[in-house]
Amino acid sequence: MDDARNWVRAGLASLFSLENEGVEAHATELFAPNAEIHVSSPIGVLNGPAGVVDGLIAPLRAALSTPRRRDLLVIGGQNRRDVGGEWVTGITHLTGLFTSPLWGIAPTGKLIYLRIGEFWRVEEGRIVEGRLIIDLLDLLQQCGRWPLAEAHYGAPITFPPPATQDGLCPENRSEGAASLDVVEAMLSALHVYNPETYGSDGQVGAGGTWAPDFAWYGPGGIGSTVSWPGFVDHHRAPFLRAFPDRKGGNHYCRIGDGAFAAVSGWPSMTMTHRDTYLGVPATDKALTLRVMDFYRCENGLIAENWVLLDYIHLLEQMGVDAIAQAAEMEPNQA
Repeated sequence: MDDARNWVRAGLASLFSLENEGVEAHATELFAPNAEIHVSSPIGVLNGPAGVVDGLIAPLRAALSTPRRRDLLVIGGQNRRDVGGEWVTGITHLTGLFTSPLWGIAPTGKLIYLRIGEFWRVEEGRIVEGRLIIDLLDLLQQCGRWPLAEAHYGAPITFPPPATQDGLCPENRSEGAASLDVVEAMLSALHVYNPETYGSDGQVGAGGTWAPDFAWYGPGGIGSTVSWPGFVDHHRAPFLRAFPDRKGGNHYCRIGDGAFAAVSGWPSMTMTHRDTYLGVPATDKALTLRVMDFYRCENGLIAENWVLLDYIHLLEQMGVDAIAQAAEMEPNQA
């Protein structure tokens, strides 16, 4: 039990590899009796091992034939935020044949890679708290039922593992504080931007925090891109046009582990919907956004950034039920 990363990773994998009759008993060993797990829309808050099984694990096991986790990043450490605690966090894909409905999404019978971001707080060998973002908007893309008037601004790809192939419980843990320092410097500088160029000081070039060729992997609705010009064109400019008063931060967790760092807020952003976004006209509503960011640093710069956003919840606040709209479409009508 010395390294929480290993037992959390193994324990989560077993929730999908065990036979049905062993899942509840295993969940009781993995989750504390009073565990509270917050999951992206439409799932909500799940309490205790039984709540996690009934509200999360059982629906996923029922929807996917031979479900398996395919982790691409697992890191852990002490939380730098005031709430503290030891956390294990990462990104996985749950794979399998999509053979039965899942939270209102019709199955395809084909292989899917269901993208999931995770933050778990651990105490005395059990998970006591968690936050998960399940990228159901990306799942709709995979199913050929894109429900919005605009498609992705970047490329809708499956998240790759780190280019260095060393994101599963990294060994060089002492570098984690320095990695998180770089990320925090970048986040601080992002608050202020030029409304014409959408640039911010301290990002690229001399004194910057991003590598010139950094890769940015975005969620369903945004897509992925590379370099600062790609980041601006394929994410930042459309986002800031739509939400010009956005304020970020409000993180409950920030950790560093080796060359990696991760931060999350629930919600992290507050903003007003002032212009069309993903084809949804401005509503002038005040919105919040749940965020998870994962980073790999190299030579003191951010080389890769994986981003999970609860866009199903964001769209609900904008008056759009993306899952219900997709249900009315024929496959490949995207």
